[in-house]
Amino acid sequence: MFNPEEINSLIRSRRSVFADQYVPGKKIPDEIIQQLLENANCAPTHKLTEPWRFTIFTGEGLKKFAEFQSELYKKNAGDKFKQDKYGKLATTPLLCSHIIAIGMKRNVSVPEMEEIAAVACAVENMYLSTVAYGIGGYWSTGGVTYDEEAKSFFGLQGDDRLMGFFYLGYIQTPSVKSMRRPINEKITWIRE
Repeated sequence: MFNPEEINSLIRSRRSVFADQYVPGKKIPDEIIQQLLENANCAPTHKLTEPWRFTIFTGEGLKKFAEFQSELYKKNAGDKFKQDKYGKLATTPLLCSHIIAIGMKRNVSVPEMEEIAAVACAVENMYLSTVAYGIGGYWSTGGVTYDEEAKSFFGLQGDDRLMGFFYLGYIQTPSVKSMRRPINEKITWIRE
């Protein structure tokens, strides 16, 4: 049996912690990353399709990721190219311990929305695990997430989707307290 108050505290402590809040150069042990992924693998999934696919970048792999996304952006941005965005794509990954690319392997036996929801649940499991391990993380759908040309770099094809990146590091600067509005503003009870 789990202590409900500890579970409530864990869930309510979840925050996005961004790369500029990480301790520079401090690496999370791969064993902890493996545990985050094991927890992700326990997400609910209709018909057990288990659509989540993860590509993990660390060490020199972070440079490879940074170069890939910044150069693909530069290649495809055209008139919308911004030097500061290019620079951020090239440098932000280097502030992280690990980056996990989040993919969805499409299975047509279930509606796509259910596959997307399953992957999102897997990411939430990773998010909650970061709190338990005292590390920071955030899910970004920026960069090359929606660039069809990027999919193959992460082992995805056809109707598969690249759903973003989970950035990880040790926390140097804690995130601020939640600014969420009370739940009672967002619910309706129907009792009769």
